[in-house]
Amino acid sequence: MNSLLPFKTRTLPSGVDAPLRRLAFRAMGTNCEVQFAAPEGESQAADFQRTVVSWVQAFEAKYSRFLPTSLLSRINLSAGRTWVAVDAEMEDMLKLCDVLHGMSRGVLDPTALPLIRLWNWKAETPVVPRDEQIAAARRLVGWEKVQREPGRVFLPEPGMALDFGGFGKEYAVDVVAQMALDYGIAHALVDFGHDLRAVGTPPGRPAWHIGIEDPARPGATWASVGVSGSRGIASSGDYLRCFHLNGRRYGHILDPRTGQPVANGCTQATVIAGTCLQAGVLSTTAFVLGAPAGVEFIQSCPGAEGMLVSAATRSQTRGFFNYVATN
Repeated sequence: MNSLLPFKTRTLPSGVDAPLRRLAFRAMGTNCEVQFAAPEGESQAADFQRTVVSWVQAFEAKYSRFLPTSLLSRINLSAGRTWVAVDAEMEDMLKLCDVLHGMSRGVLDPTALPLIRLWNWKAETPVVPRDEQIAAARRLVGWEKVQREPGRVFLPEPGMALDFGGFGKEYAVDVVAQMALDYGIAHALVDFGHDLRAVGTPPGRPAWHIGIEDPARPGATWASVGVSGSRGIASSGDYLRCFHLNGRRYGHILDPRTGQPVANGCTQATVIAGTCLQAGVLSTTAFVLGAPAGVEFIQSCPGAEGMLVSAATRSQTRGFFNYVATN
């Protein structure tokens, strides 16, 4: 889950150029919002909004594992049976998977869906999988198992499946932020399910302000961060998406290397980086690694800053508090 809560930024009074506009819609299973200032007026704003909604709908239709007609679903349904033809865009997405898998030290594994399905925290009566079930699911997981040739891809074992949920929204956020710039919109905040990318600043204010949810008090914030220029922000946590059984809590964030939910005491990881995609990968990986390894991992990425929260402590990179204003 993401535990960033955007503060609502007021529109400038009438008479001031380029007031803040809002585009809100539902896609990818979450609420999407783009706040932006269109200096050229209504026509520019309308064209930009139509382009954003159209692109996001097409992106979801192609890459959502929840849509049976998507290309991703066709690849998954063909696992263990046949190769599937893919276009250049999907090949680029698969190359991105290579990069993110390596960058995250194997924590972000696009083939982890069999484990995600096994640990179904949304079930009416959740159960802890047996060791042999976990072992069987783990045998289907491993990005290195995916076979690729120019123009086609193959999942060699029945039951294997791809899921871009670990980075898809963040990728889309960055694309929409670039769209804003391409349309001559230099000030925008893109928020898809609280994965965010800031561009410029809000009209009349020095920075975009984003609330950081308090894991001990969901819905309330313990601080906010102020960002300007071009920065991505993402936060990972499992304090709401979880189930309890026999006195133990099982969170929804899994470590594909073990097949188990993360249980290192970390409740939240927040990262500010150059792009939303980078921030999302860093926050998820840091959450799985826990402190202090997660903080060290964030610090190893130039320009990134972050914080890990547990029930008792907060650990942060050296520059994280340059962004923070406590409530």
